Amino acid sequence: MIARVRAGEAEAYAQLVRAHTGVALRAAVAFGAGPDAEDVVQSAFFKAYQSLGRFREGAAFRPWLLRIVVNETRNTVRSAGRARAVAGREATLRGADPVIPESADPAVAALAEERRTLLTAALDELSEEHRRVVTYRYLLEMDEAETAQALGWPRGTVKSRLNRALKKLEKKLGTTADGRGTDRREVRGGEGHE
Repeated sequence: MIARVRAGEAEAYAQLVRAHTGVALRAAVAFGAGPDAEDVVQSAFFKAYQSLGRFREGAAFRPWLLRIVVNETRNTVRSAGRARAVAGREATLRGADPVIPESADPAVAALAEERRTLLTAALDELSEEHRRVVTYRYLLEMDEAETAQALGWPRGTVKSRLNRALKKLEKKLGTTADGRGTDRREVRGGEGHE
């Protein structure tokens, strides 16, 4: 696909944009772009297009693109100020929540919202590198190799920083609202991310 884009085929890049816009928007929101997420993503796709000459042949496009999205988000957040970014991210995440069916138990929905709020607050308290590795690996559902490529870190570094970040999250989250201790499956978004 990249070879087709480099050969001047505009539709090939349009296909890449369509295929990766969703994950790029999630990344921008997760890293704090808030209401500016669409602008960040558009700018990132433009910069990615301009930088295709430096794209390493045979590398995965998604981690490379997400690295650009995260850098664009960081620049946007810095210029807008940290307080506005945190408020915008929280509002955007809440606005993106699926509508809860009427048949759902309100107590379960309230507990899920409380957990999401606690997790967002705990993520905000992590260092930048820990927040990034958790977000790439679990919120953006990238595998270990993609996370390493996106962050520009060796896989061993991803493993060790992810382990430390998850331990810090567990410590910050303490216990859930029902009094049970949190476990890594909750932090990681379920059983499927071991």
